[in-house]
Amino acid sequence: MSAPLNLVNLERVHKAHGTTVLLDDVSLGVAAGERIGVVGRNGGGKSTLLSVLTGTEEPDSGRVTRRSDLAMGVLDQSGTLPPGTTVRDVVLPPSMFAAEHEWAGDAAVRSVLTGLELDRLGLDSPVDSMSGGERRRVALAAQLIRPLDLLVLDEPTNHLDVEGVAWLAEYVKNRAGGLVVVTHDRWFLDEVSTTTWEVADGSVHSYDGGYSAYTLARAERTRISAVTEERRMNLVRKELAWLRRGPPARTSKPKFRIDAAQALIADEPPARDSMALAGFAARRLGKTVYDVEDVDYAVPTEDGPRTLFKDLNWHVGPGDRIGIVGVNGAGKTSLLKLLVGDTQPDAGTVGVGQTVAPAYLSQHVTELPPKARVLEAVQDVARVARIGNQDISASSLAERFGFAANRQWTPVGDLSGGERRRLQLLRLLMAEPNVLLLDEPTNDLDIDTLTALEDLLDSFPGTVLVVSHDRYFVDRVTDKVVALLGDGSLAELPGGVEEYLARRAAGGAPLTTAAGAATRPVGAPAAGPAGGPAVSAADSRAAKKEASRLERRMLKLDADEKRLLEQLAAAASDYAKAAELDAQLRAVQAEKDQVETDWLAAAEIAEG
Repeated sequence: MSAPLNLVNLERVHKAHGTTVLLDDVSLGVAAGERIGVVGRNGGGKSTLLSVLTGTEEPDSGRVTRRSDLAMGVLDQSGTLPPGTTVRDVVLPPSMFAAEHEWAGDAAVRSVLTGLELDRLGLDSPVDSMSGGERRRVALAAQLIRPLDLLVLDEPTNHLDVEGVAWLAEYVKNRAGGLVVVTHDRWFLDEVSTTTWEVADGSVHSYDGGYSAYTLARAERTRISAVTEERRMNLVRKELAWLRRGPPARTSKPKFRIDAAQALIADEPPARDSMALAGFAARRLGKTVYDVEDVDYAVPTEDGPRTLFKDLNWHVGPGDRIGIVGVNGAGKTSLLKLLVGDTQPDAGTVGVGQTVAPAYLSQHVTELPPKARVLEAVQDVARVARIGNQDISASSLAERFGFAANRQWTPVGDLSGGERRRLQLLRLLMAEPNVLLLDEPTNDLDIDTLTALEDLLDSFPGTVLVVSHDRYFVDRVTDKVVALLGDGSLAELPGGVEEYLARRAAGGAPLTTAAGAATRPVGAPAAGPAGGPAVSAADSRAAKKEASRLERRMLKLDADEKRLLEQLAAAASDYAKAAELDAQLRAVQAEKDQVETDWLAAAEIAEG
């Protein structure tokens, strides 16, 4: 009897925890070479699906079959490692590599060690004394170097910086074998997934393609079935419109120029009016939010003080929306703490505007009252908050962040990690700050909650500073990106995260500092992302304007094409008229093709 086509098959699987049904009559399979991204709300059954798939848990009913010779590796969220071992013991065990030259000569193994920074960590470092993030990288590396038919990863991008996430995406795309991954990182999903599974209400819906294709398909499914969840549909439309207006790398995959997508986003305005928000923020904040002048700052280490910032100068103005990226340990969190006054510089000054009312979201959820109910914890801050141009009650905002009415009376101490993170964000927003400083805000949040947060930030009339490894979130909510490369300075990146990765790959080429001074010799050409001349800020702005003009022209040509097609159908019996209309239609279609080509070129320049 031949082996089954799929590596793993689930047949009519049912699984419940207590009275909550997580999987109900689910049938699906994982084929060899298939890369599957799993999405869904926190607590909706994603991890349970993985547990049933891998055999960690047995289904209450139904059947799970696996290929008899299946080699499967699993990374769960715990990242548990054997006590008393070293990195070498876990990642390069003698059972796989009897001698050092066996792995040292393997390019794939070296790539894993470098990509996850285990070479810097040290192969003989004991795992017992490591941080949670370091232990998780070791556990991930141990799975990646093994020759596996199926790799199952639960939140693999946690504790990786943006460069590490990019490396991981490239690595898993090029490896042989199947992949099932649960992650909230939408860029990662779009980059690696050939199929997307949505776990919701006990069912698993399958979609071809990554996150962008899933967003389109979900919106279309919602439209066709006439679902009445208008708020969620509005969020999907807004995100779909943003994806359509984004750079070619996002829009080219799901082929957004189809009638269904155009109908959904035809009347959808841009995600936010940056000019209006900046004007409103200036009235609330004045001219200055933060002025960092000649700041030096170092942190103590076993080898002596390590300098994070040297002669740092940076101005943050009203309405600025800035993403901050950098290598692990470069000082991203330290920079936010300097701005909010949690730490003081060794030299220089951090000026704060008189009207600044900041809210700081740290990576650690420590300030929540454990004995209070969810709604009480929110109402302790305020009962009603004004966000943008609307007043929102504590209960309504809690519902938007995934706390249904019955869940709002749950004690804070009983919440999961993701729910506590949501509550932390809720309390910050209820305080009506005019400056938000968010340190890894996407940690432990599901995609629907992230979309709700992005929607709120779209109307936030203040300054937003975001430290995040989530490229999608950074692109979505910020207007510019600055980078810390570990040399004590802050650099502005007109090309965003893509430019950061390109410069890092080129060995940290000179950048333009955030204060505006050039770090390269005057007149010397800068290295671009592909090794050619970099795009100047002026060229980037001009390209963005040209891309916007071409988008408007495309919409006009779409309308002209539709009108001519209708007229052509009506004039079918009039040969002379039909010939004239056909010539006009061909001219419109030819111009449309040229405009689309020009738009792609302009968008590429605008992205750096």
